Amino acid sequence: MRASPGKSRPDRAWFEQSSPELARALLGQLLVRVSNDGVASGRIVETEAYLGIEDAASHAALYRSGREAMAREAGCVYMYRAYGAHAMFNIVSDREGVHGAVLVRAIEPVAGIELMRQRRGSMPDLQLTSGPGKLCVALGLTLADDGRDLVTDDSVWIELTGERVHAAVSNRIGITRNTDAPLRFFDPASPYVSGPRRRVTHTP
Repeated sequence: MRASPGKSRPDRAWFEQSSPELARALLGQLLVRVSNDGVASGRIVETEAYLGIEDAASHAALYRSGREAMAREAGCVYMYRAYGAHAMFNIVSDREGVHGAVLVRAIEPVAGIELMRQRRGSMPDLQLTSGPGKLCVALGLTLADDGRDLVTDDSVWIELTGERVHAAVSNRIGITRNTDAPLRFFDPASPYVSGPRRRVTHTP
């Protein structure tokens, strides 16, 4: 089964928002992945924004490779391995040369659910994509996808749905630096959100 990007695919300018703006804008949009195994997609329900070298939790502050990746053109994919095991899917934000990226933390399966189940093994459906490492396995995203361009690539892209999510905001989770920054955005109505919903504020 094959699929091609439709007219709802955003252009470069859409990704050239600051990372907090892009993190919020991504909620409710579709992340689509096409591979030799088939098509799988999910509605984005949780994201985290990472800033430049002033953000102690950002790879731009921690690693030279992170600084280089997060200064790519907006809309490029930044993949890295966390905890020595899990691939993480990030989208570069801001204009080229400015450091910023958004970690996609969770999606709600929309298409290719059987394929996701095969990739993830035996577990409840709510666990298929409720975390950044989980969604990469479910969608077949690996470190080899680092550098792909969501504006032009035909194997992974974003589709705009027109949905406006009433987002909730909290501190980022799973980090040890700059832990008080309110840069985690999620759909409070989604059962696929990966982490706690405490200390949140609703935003327009």
